[in-house]
Amino acid sequence: MALTLTGARAFRSGVPILLQIPYIRGVQMLSCLRSEKLMRTRISLAATLVFLTGLLAGCAGGPAPSPLPPPASEVVPEPAPSETRPSTPVRATDHRQRFNGIFGAIQAAGLLAGNQGPASVNWIDGGDRFSYTTTNPATGVEEVRVFDPATLGDDVAFTASSLRMRDGGALTYDSFQWASDSRHVLFQTDFRPIYRRSGISDYYLYDLETGDLNLVADDVRSAELSPDGGMVGYEQGGDLYAFDLSSAETVRLTSDGSDLIFNGVFDWVYEEEFGIAEAWEWSPDGEHIAFWQTDEREVGSIAITDWSGRNPEFLEITIPKVGESNPTVRIGVADVRDGGVVWLDPGLPDEHYIPRIYWTSRPNTLAMVTLNRPQNHVQLFFFDVTTGERELIFEETSDTWIDVYDFFAGILHFFFFPEGLEEFHWISDRDGHQHVYRYDYAGTLLNQVTAGPWNVIRVEAVDLESRTIFYTSAEDSPLERQLYAVGFDGSGKKRLTEGRGNHGLDVGPNGKYYIDRWSNTDTPLQVELRSTSEGRLAVLEDNSATVRWTESNAYSPGELFSFETSDGVQLDGSMIRPPGFDPSEAHPLVLSIYGGPGSQQVYDEFASDFFNQYLAQQGYIVVGLNNRGSGNYGRDFLKMVYRRVGHWEANDFAEVGRYMASQPWVDGDRMAIMGTSYGGYTTIFTMLAHPDVFRLGIANSPGTDWRLYDTVYSERYMGLLEDNLDGYEASSVMSMVDNLEGHLLLVHSGMDENVQPRQTMQLITALTDAGKDAEFRFYPRGAHGSAYSLESFVLMQRVYEQTLCRFLKADCDIEFLNR
Repeated sequence: MALTLTGARAFRSGVPILLQIPYIRGVQMLSCLRSEKLMRTRISLAATLVFLTGLLAGCAGGPAPSPLPPPASEVVPEPAPSETRPSTPVRATDHRQRFNGIFGAIQAAGLLAGNQGPASVNWIDGGDRFSYTTTNPATGVEEVRVFDPATLGDDVAFTASSLRMRDGGALTYDSFQWASDSRHVLFQTDFRPIYRRSGISDYYLYDLETGDLNLVADDVRSAELSPDGGMVGYEQGGDLYAFDLSSAETVRLTSDGSDLIFNGVFDWVYEEEFGIAEAWEWSPDGEHIAFWQTDEREVGSIAITDWSGRNPEFLEITIPKVGESNPTVRIGVADVRDGGVVWLDPGLPDEHYIPRIYWTSRPNTLAMVTLNRPQNHVQLFFFDVTTGERELIFEETSDTWIDVYDFFAGILHFFFFPEGLEEFHWISDRDGHQHVYRYDYAGTLLNQVTAGPWNVIRVEAVDLESRTIFYTSAEDSPLERQLYAVGFDGSGKKRLTEGRGNHGLDVGPNGKYYIDRWSNTDTPLQVELRSTSEGRLAVLEDNSATVRWTESNAYSPGELFSFETSDGVQLDGSMIRPPGFDPSEAHPLVLSIYGGPGSQQVYDEFASDFFNQYLAQQGYIVVGLNNRGSGNYGRDFLKMVYRRVGHWEANDFAEVGRYMASQPWVDGDRMAIMGTSYGGYTTIFTMLAHPDVFRLGIANSPGTDWRLYDTVYSERYMGLLEDNLDGYEASSVMSMVDNLEGHLLLVHSGMDENVQPRQTMQLITALTDAGKDAEFRFYPRGAHGSAYSLESFVLMQRVYEQTLCRFLKADCDIEFLNR
C-alpha cells in the first residue's frame, strides 16, 4: 500500500510520520537550550529514550527541581572571580562501584548530566521575571511558578492539573507561551510529531484572572498569541487563520492551501536546513501576519518503507536532492482584520532562498533576508507591507558560504532588529572571525562593535537605555563560552560570567537577569541566577549529588589536550582514561567523532557522557577532536573544507590517531573510530582514505555520497553540482572502497528520511563489487540515528560494546546478547 505524505498532506493527515531526533555521540546538541516560541527543544536520542523511562535528570527528565531559589538569607555570597565549585576538582577514581552493564550506565546518565535547574523557563514582564515548571516536593503536583529576581520572590502562578480540557480531563501540555500582558497563557497540548521540529497539536488559552481555559485551535501545526494578547493566529491544513478572543470570530487569511502549495508551513528542506518550524510571524502591532508560502510542485520525492504492518507502507516525502529543483517560496503579509494579502517580491532574477524575515521597529516595515542558491550572497530588503514596495538595504558576498544561523550552537539568528531602535545588528565573519556590526535602516555601517581573533557566538539581549549589547563569546578560548557586555560603540567591554568553562545562557530580553548553566572538566553542572549589574543572586543547582556519585563510583574526568599536525596546525582534543589509569600499560583507543562543518565536539566541560564513561571502565581511552572544519576557530579554519568536504576532517582524525598511537600508553594496533550521521560519513572516509590508522570503524546512519543528499545542506558546503563535479566525486566514499583494510560496522534504519538508507545500501553494493566485506545492522523502524525505543537503543550500545571488544581487546569475552 502506497501512502504519499507531501507538504500539507503530511500534517493534515495527523500521522506522526517522522520524529527525527539525531543521535550524534560527542556533539553537544541543543538540549536544555531555550526554545523559540513554542518550538520543541531538540535533544539527543539517548537523552530522549532515557527520558521516556524516567532515568535521566535535568531537562531530559529525572528529579524535578524544587521551587526556587533559597530564601534571601540563604543566598550564597558572590564568589571571587577565580573561585569555582566544588573547591576540590572531581578526579579519577578506581576500586569503586562500576556500572552494571550498559543499562547501568544509562541509569547513571541523569546523575552525570546533573539537574538542569528551572525547567520550561519563560521570561515575562520584558525580562524582569520568569516562569518555570516544577513538581511540588510536598504534594507531587506539577506547578507553574513565577520568580522575581529582584526580590527573590517565588509564587505559584497556577497548577495545570487543576485545569480541565474539553474532554473533562486534567490539562497536560507540552509547552506554553505567555502573552505580553503576562495575564494569558497559551498551552500546546497533544503534540504529534512530524519532522525534526514540527508536529500537530491542540492549543488552549488560559486567563489567569478569570480562571477560564478554552480550546482555541485543534489539530494545527502552530499557534501563537498576538503581541497584545487579543488574537490567536494559527495554521491548519496549509492555510492561516486569526481568532479574535473578544468576539470569538475567526478570520481566514489564506484559502489556497493544498497538498503541494501551503501557507505558514515549511517543507522538509527549509525546516531541516534553515532551522525553524513556524513559517509565519505576527507584526509588533498585531495588525498583520507575515508568512512563507511554499510551492512543492516541482520538487522530487524520496520513498522510505515502513515494514511494521502486515503489508509494507511506502512513505513518499518531497525532498530536493543536489542539482534538482527546490521548492519555490514567497512571502505574503495578511491583514488580520479583513484577510487581505500583499505579496512581497524581492525582484531577484535568479533562484534564491528566503531563510529569514523580521519585523522592524519602523511601522509596517518587514525585513526579508535572501540567499542565492550557492548561499554565498546574502541580501536584506525592507518592504512596506501595505504597498509591497521594496528597498535593498544591505548585501554581503563570500568566496565560500554565508551562514544566517548556527545549527550546532542552537542560534537561530545572525540578524537582530532591536525593538524601539532603527538599526540592525549582523554577525559576520568578514574579517576572519564572527563579530557584531551595526547598521542603520538606510544600510549604512555605523560601526564594528566587536573585534579580535575570536568569535561572537550570539547576541543575547540589547539594553536601549544603557546602549549595551549582551553577547556570548569564545574570546577566552574556543573551548569556552562566556557572557560579555559591550557598548554600542564597542567601548566598555566586560565579561559577566565567572569561572572557566562552557556557559549555557538564558538571558532575559531586557538583559537585566540571566540563568547560567555551566561546567568545566573539574566541575559538574552549576546553575546560577545572575544579574548583569550585580553578579550572582542565587545558586539554583550545585549538583552536589553528582560530586558524591563520583566519590563512590569509578569515574574518569575529561582531560583537554592539543597537538600539532604534520602540516603545523594546532588542534584541540579531549580524552578520558580508564579509572586507575596505568601508564605502563598500552590501552585500546576509541575516537568518537562527528566533524561536520560548523560543529564543535570538544569543550571545557564536565565529562558526563555515560557511554564514554562505560568504555573507560572497560579499559578504553576515549578521545574527541575539534578537526578542521569545526566552528569557532575562525573563518579559515572552518571554511577550508569548502567544495571538498571529508578530506580535511579525515586527515585530522588520522592525525590524532597517529599522535595518540605515539604515546606509550596507547596500543596503536587496537584503535577504533566511530560516529553517527556526518560522523558516520567521516568514519568511513577516514577508514578508506587512511586505512593504516584504525583497525575498526563503526558508522551509524552514514552519508556516503553528497549527490544523494538534500540541496540546501550539500550545496552550502560543496557548491552547485555543475560547478564542482570533481569535488562531489572526490567527497564520495564510493570511489575509495578498494582501500578498506580494517573492519567496518554499518548501522542504518529503514525510516531514516534524513540520510536515506539507500546511501548505506549503495556503499554495501560498492564494497561487495570490490570484494570487500562489511558488517551491517539494520533497524527497520528507526529514524535518523537508527534506535526507535529504549530497548533498541540499549541493544545498539551492546552491539557497539561487543564489536569494540572483538576487534580491540586481546582477552575479549563475548557475551551472548540474547541472555
